[in-house]
Formats: sequence, C-alpha cells, structure tokens
Amino acid sequence: MTNVTVTHDRRFADIYNDVESYPTLMDVAAAMDLAVKTVKNRAGLMRAALEDGEDVPVLISRATLTLNRFGPEHLVEIFEDVARQYVDGKVTQARFTRSTGMDEAKWKRHFGTWDAFARAAGQKPTAGADQVHRDIAKHAKVDHQRAMNEERQSYNGKYDRGGSNRYKTILGANDLHDIEVDRFWLRTFIDTADRVQPDVICLNGDIFDLAEFGKYNVDPREWDAVGRIKFAHENILEPLREVCPDAQIDLIEGNHEFRLLRLLSDAAPQLQTLLSDLHGMSVSQLLGLDKYEINYICKADLSAWTKSAGNREVAKNYKIYWDSVLACHFPHAKKRGLPGWNGHHHKHLVDTLTSPIYGAYEWHQFGCGHKQDASYCEGENWGMGFGLINVDTHKHFVNFDYVTVSDFAVSGGKFYHRTDAERYGDDHLFSG
Repeated sequence: MTNVTVTHDRRFADIYNDVESYPTLMDVAAAMDLAVKTVKNRAGLMRAALEDGEDVPVLISRATLTLNRFGPEHLVEIFEDVARQYVDGKVTQARFTRSTGMDEAKWKRHFGTWDAFARAAGQKPTAGADQVHRDIAKHAKVDHQRAMNEERQSYNGKYDRGGSNRYKTILGANDLHDIEVDRFWLRTFIDTADRVQPDVICLNGDIFDLAEFGKYNVDPREWDAVGRIKFAHENILEPLREVCPDAQIDLIEGNHEFRLLRLLSDAAPQLQTLLSDLHGMSVSQLLGLDKYEINYICKADLSAWTKSAGNREVAKNYKIYWDSVLACHFPHAKKRGLPGWNGHHHKHLVDTLTSPIYGAYEWHQFGCGHKQDASYCEGENWGMGFGLINVDTHKHFVNFDYVTVSDFAVSGGKFYHRTDAERYGDDHLFSG
C-alpha cells in the first residue's frame, strides 16, 4: 500500500470517525468532496481490507454510536439540508437515506412515521390541513357536477310533443350500448318505428355504452369514446329521427350515461387528459339532444359523494306517461303502482302486480339491443327485444306488445329474418 493511499485512508477515517463534527454521511461526503455513495463504498472496502489483515485505520460503527445523538431539531435540520440538494426540493424516504446514510431507527424514535417526519420538516401539511385540502377539492369537484346537473336537467321536457288523440303508442327499448348493438335488432327496431309511427320513442337507458368507463377490464389502447358516441348518433339517433320526424324521443339516463357525465364533470387534471377528446363538449353535443330534438330524462344528482349514493341517485331517473305507464331503467320501479318496464338486466321477464287504483297490471323487464356476444360477460345468457306499449289515456289501460328478437322477429305482423351480414362469431349464437 502506498504512502499516499495510507494518508488518504487515515484522513478519511479521521473524518468518518468524528461523529461530533460530521454526524451524517452527508457531512462526511461534503468534507471529503465525495458522493455519499462513494463514502459508503470506501468504508466498506476499508472494513474488508482490515478483515484481510491489511494495515488500514479502524472505522467506527456509526449506526450504533450516533443513535442517541440526533434530536428532533437536528433531524429536521438534516432533512432541510437534503431538500436543498434537489432541484424540486422534495425529500422522499429513499432520497433521505441515500443522501445521509442514516438508519431509519434514528428518525423513527422521534417521529414514528416518515409522514410525521416530513410534516415536522414542513414538507407535508399537517393531518388537519391535509383534511381541509381534501374537503376543498371535493367541494370544488361538486361545483362542476352541479353545473352539469343544471345543464342536463334543462332537457327533461325541452322537446315534448303533445297531441289530443286518446290512444297513444310508445316504442320502448333499452341497453343498446352504442357499437355493441345487434345489427339485426337495430334494423327491426328502426323499421318498426317507421311503420308504426309511435307518439313516443322511449330509449330507457344505456343507449351509450362507453365500456372504458365501466367496471369491466378494457385495454386502454382500444379506448375510442368519440367513435362510440359518433356511432350512436349516426346509426341509432339519426335514423330514428329521420323515420319518425313527429315523434317525441325521450332518453332516460341509465347507469352508463350517468357514469360518463359524472366523470366528465370531474375537474381532475388526470381525467381531463384521459378524456381530452370529450372535454369541452356540452351534454347536448355528447348525447345529440338538440341535434335530434331529444328529451333527456334525469333526476339523479351527479354530485353524490359515494358510489352507493350515486347508484341510489341514478335509480331516480324515470318518466310517467299520461298518468298511465312508467319507464325506468331499474326494476325497483315496478313497486310504484303503475304498469311499465325497465331494462338493465338484458333479459325479458313479466310480473303481474296489483294497484289499489288501477287493479292488476303488468310490469315488464325488456330484453336488450346489445348483441349476445360480449367479451367481458356472459352475453349468451341475455335476451334481445323491444316493446310497443299501447295506452288508453282516458281510462289508463295499458297493453304491452313485446317483440322478441333472435334469429328472426315478428313485429306488428311483419316477419324479419337475420341476414348473413347480421350474423357474428363462429362459436356464438346466430353464426349461420
């Protein structure tokens, strides 16, 4: 070993062992004009050389000797010194350990947790201040949601269309889920609208899908919210308005529409980036309300604090026609004492119930318009269909004409057959 190396090792050992003058490895590194990592490596090499019998100075165990030397004030000073080393001024636990070489036991004995240590050093707000910040953010988000509430609820009856005739017909459907709609179902539905010319077309929830905002696993690389919305406009809403220029069209908000608008009303920067193609669009533009003269039936409050509260809110979306029949996306509405129908569950069921005012009445759960081929759930268990609801508005009698759609359908006495172009999936239903 050369004299120069020995001299260097002795100077290093003198500084390294002087805990009073150099309490942290960061101090040792500064005195030697070295990086903290280099100090650690050099100390390790010297200890290894000593074990091999070489003539090198002995280094103390700083971890045990300095444990009681650091009071809370000194630790905060060290924390602030570390913060000054970084451009962003932020000190993570990893950065602190890397810069000081300090064992976490030294600061834990005074602060308990890293968050408490960071708060004492002024890098994090206190627990009370942190809660205030969260509350402010929550209420700021609610301000945006309440503004969207007013916008969407202004369409509740904007495009109502009257008529004095006693007998009315509603063409009702639900759960089309934009690009997931079954093409044969859609052709049958639109042709029925053209032939029947109903007084009201009621789209009873989940006309839009936006699976990327749902609970199912969807690859983010395949997200195309704008494409889905454009499809619903051009292939569902526009054809319906074209064949039924005089009909009242109502869109009752389902859980999928509610979820989309709730997310868009969130002012979080992360969501604004994620949904950048949609932000800035009005509710009317998203859902085609003014373009196709559609009422948007929504009573739910977007500012519900929790998911369960949101579910209760969206269940409030329903419409009663001529004091005779009720449409709601969810089945709980059958207990309201009026005949009607719901969607949501994608299969047809019928209940016969009794009202003290109207006597026995039917409640239908309509099948869906979504194709029976979904990668994210068991679509083969669904049933497709829609319904014609005929109403005597004077006596409040209601007759349902439910149309089942499978490989063929019969609507108003006309037979429809699925074409080869309307089949899908070699291993699925309607595969030819």
